[in-house]
Amino acid sequence: MTRLPITEQENPRTSEIGSLPVGEIVRLMNEEDGQVSGAVARVLADVANVVERVVERLKNGGRLFYVGTGTSGRLGVLDAAECPPTFGVQPELVQGIIAGGYEALYRAVEASEDDMDAGARDLHARGVKAQDAVVGLTASGRTPYTVGAVKHARSLGSFTAAVTCVPDSEITRVAEINIVPVVGPEVIAGSTRLKAGTAQKMVLNMISTATMIRLGYVTGNRMTNLSARNEKLRSRAVRILSAETGLDDERARAALDEAGGQLPTALVMSKANCSRDEAEAALAQANGVVKRAIEMLTSRKM
Repeated sequence: MTRLPITEQENPRTSEIGSLPVGEIVRLMNEEDGQVSGAVARVLADVANVVERVVERLKNGGRLFYVGTGTSGRLGVLDAAECPPTFGVQPELVQGIIAGGYEALYRAVEASEDDMDAGARDLHARGVKAQDAVVGLTASGRTPYTVGAVKHARSLGSFTAAVTCVPDSEITRVAEINIVPVVGPEVIAGSTRLKAGTAQKMVLNMISTATMIRLGYVTGNRMTNLSARNEKLRSRAVRILSAETGLDDERARAALDEAGGQLPTALVMSKANCSRDEAEAALAQANGVVKRAIEMLTSRKM
């Protein structure tokens, strides 16, 4: 008999969960979730390796694509969507591709998972090329759509990685680097939106955040490239600008207004003592990296 992947097996610790009171259900779930961080900790070297390779591709004009189905695909789209507001990058730089299209973000489209050729077609539609990086997300490691997409990406010469919770699965034999946090059977057998989904979310947080840090879109631990598109983010931008430049809140707000509400522009204007036009031009030349734009402007004045 074919052995089920660990993500599909029944969890003996939760075999009676259906008859337990709510307090016991959530306690068991919390105990199981406690194993996830340790599983991710054991694969940090692989995560770091993937980040280094992704940074290399993005520095040379490439893009990062996450591709997956169901929960895995939704997590990829979520992580990609958070990059522009958090790090001020263009939406095209990090993209999430999910089987079944964006309708699958809010409605299950399970049949689309079984089409291996569809993954390749969806990558082709996004214009994936050799200089890009493609990360396949599949808890079971055997989803045809995702395996097909990663296989196609590798044939193009793209850097490929896989995030799965099953060692020695189909996708691990296709991708160049594999990140495999083994979280064990789920609280509800096969419900990989639980521990497996949590593990994948943790790994994606690391990939995108560490990549953006290495590319220069963070100063210290501050989001110096954030897009201040609402009042909460504007207030955060004022705090960051004040902390980075020593301006009081009133002067920081005025500087942000003078920069058209753009925090990176305000930072460059304040630190390099230049006009908005000069700051915007330097940022464009520095690919949006605040520190590099400041260095360029200050070196010209020496």
